[in-house]
Amino acid sequence: MPYPLDPQQRTTWSRDGFVVLPRFVEDDLLNDLRKRINEIVATFANGDLPAGAATVFSTTEQTHAQDDWFLTSADVIRPFFEKGAFDVDGTLVVNMDRALNKLGHAMHDLDPVFNRFSRTPSLAGLAAELGFVEPLLVQSMVIFKPPHIGSEVVCHCDHTFLWTEPQSVVGFWFALDDATVDNGCMWAIPGGHRGGARTRFRREGSGTITDVLDPTPYDLSALVPIEASAGTCIAFHGCLPHWSGPNSSDRPRLAYTLHIIDGAAHYPEDNWLQRGPDLPLRGF
Repeated sequence: MPYPLDPQQRTTWSRDGFVVLPRFVEDDLLNDLRKRINEIVATFANGDLPAGAATVFSTTEQTHAQDDWFLTSADVIRPFFEKGAFDVDGTLVVNMDRALNKLGHAMHDLDPVFNRFSRTPSLAGLAAELGFVEPLLVQSMVIFKPPHIGSEVVCHCDHTFLWTEPQSVVGFWFALDDATVDNGCMWAIPGGHRGGARTRFRREGSGTITDVLDPTPYDLSALVPIEASAGTCIAFHGCLPHWSGPNSSDRPRLAYTLHIIDGAAHYPEDNWLQRGPDLPLRGF
């Protein structure tokens, strides 16, 4: 297991804003998480789908951003669907295991298998090595990107959506399948984290708004692919611009993403993701 970071990995983190850690996840943890995800999907396929769950998640259209199903998902486990999963009448037209875009956003606190995966000594040590004083696990997502209809995730940085002052968010992206260019692996702009966030997504009234801080578009020609075998962890800075393309292949690209913030930083009340008092943020 690649911890602690070696000098080259520390240099890569500082220079590029991300570091790739192959074989970070132990096989039993990887297998247990995949099994648990399959169990959750099976319950949905058997008809145990909560009312209101037909929300489509799309980073290219962002209609979900005004959806109460999305905005109240900080302290629950909810499914979100791919646009191609439904026909014009709203009928599901693909199998459930190929219909989901993601699950979010509190699996790490509500499900024991996700909790065990998310709170390992290796992850706690990695967070400490990256400079966290009081790490808090703020958000978790299973990202399905199913074959043929898995959608694009537009180029963005996570500080936009999980704002702290000063910036503190870091993402841990875990490949649960082999992630390749063909099935929609992550791409990033090395060193792009030094440019800071260009937008901020926040609540306003009963909906949301995106503040434009810098209208300069990202240089998409600078993106580089980060192919990763199953069990790899990609740690990335909150201001790192990253993107993933659609999955046009016949192979799945299952991933799990965990975001942490530093409790020593200020977390504004107008961040979209707000926990209720019954589920406060916790560390490792």
